[in-house]
Amino acid sequence: MIHRLLPVACLALAAVSLFGTSAVLAPATAQSPDQLGLPFDAYVEVLKARARAEGVSSATIDRMTAGLTPNDRVIRLDRNQPGSATVQGYPPLAPYIATHVNGARIGSGRAVYTQHRDLLARIERETGVPGAIIVAIFGHETSYGRIKGDFDLSRSLATLAWEGRRRELFEGEFIALLKIADRGFARSQLVGSYAGAFGNPQFLPSVYLRLATDGDGDGRADIFSNRADTFASIANYFRDAGWRPGQPWGVRAYVPSGFDVDAYKTELVAPLCPRVHERHSVWKTVAEWRALGVVAQGGLADAVMVSLFQPDGPGAPAWLLTSNYRSILEYNCSNYYAMSVGLLADEIVN
Repeated sequence: MIHRLLPVACLALAAVSLFGTSAVLAPATAQSPDQLGLPFDAYVEVLKARARAEGVSSATIDRMTAGLTPNDRVIRLDRNQPGSATVQGYPPLAPYIATHVNGARIGSGRAVYTQHRDLLARIERETGVPGAIIVAIFGHETSYGRIKGDFDLSRSLATLAWEGRRRELFEGEFIALLKIADRGFARSQLVGSYAGAFGNPQFLPSVYLRLATDGDGDGRADIFSNRADTFASIANYFRDAGWRPGQPWGVRAYVPSGFDVDAYKTELVAPLCPRVHERHSVWKTVAEWRALGVVAQGGLADAVMVSLFQPDGPGAPAWLLTSNYRSILEYNCSNYYAMSVGLLADEIVN
């Protein structure tokens, strides 16, 4: 899981493990010692007590826990996520891009971008995050608001917390969900992914509490149906992740024939999702890469630090990635996801 509790990566955890990050799950029988074998109804009482202690109103606790039962489908979906121990090599990037940056997604993204051009321009002025990146995230996460999930988040998160493999994570998300509900959101509105992500940007409840933003000044951060709030919240996520205004996420690079990319592989081992970061080169300035024969095909100043990435091997397309690419990885730590977001954003404004 990524350290910022990413909306998608930390929910599906290994849903993208074939393409990048993954988590090795503990045995299905793992339980915290003090709650080993606790029946679901009794465990819900534990959750209710914690929520009450953290200031959630009794009325909210009652409506969000009424009739709760464990959801076996949620447990099955969670346990069926692949683990990193089974991953061998890296699937090619090109087929993934072909299915995730296709004509339909590009066309819809351009329509959204055109419809909200002024709003996105304002948010970009305020945050430094390009409107095209915001729209690309919107497109990838929920197909521009069309597919947001229909699981009762209260039931799903209580189930995953009770099941116990990642109790600390999901118990915290359950309490965060109740705090959101305490702001006046109906339980019927709080639906989403089986693992807790919701709304247009697919935030986890804890991410919502930390970063959701009122984009239109009405005093409410509605990421369910309000696009101003959705876009402002996505932008705030990227600003918090360190997005640098005025720089692209990356540009195509010319790599001379016979160039040994592996000679410049990073020797650092990333503490989080290392399989993603081990595929990137060492960091060099644009000028230093050019001296080696690797030439940026877009507008990057000579002093900008970039990393070389040629995912499909010699002779295949290559990119020079800026630190803003790392900000996309903060949203979902997968090279496949990050590349498709960046390339979709480029297509939306081209």
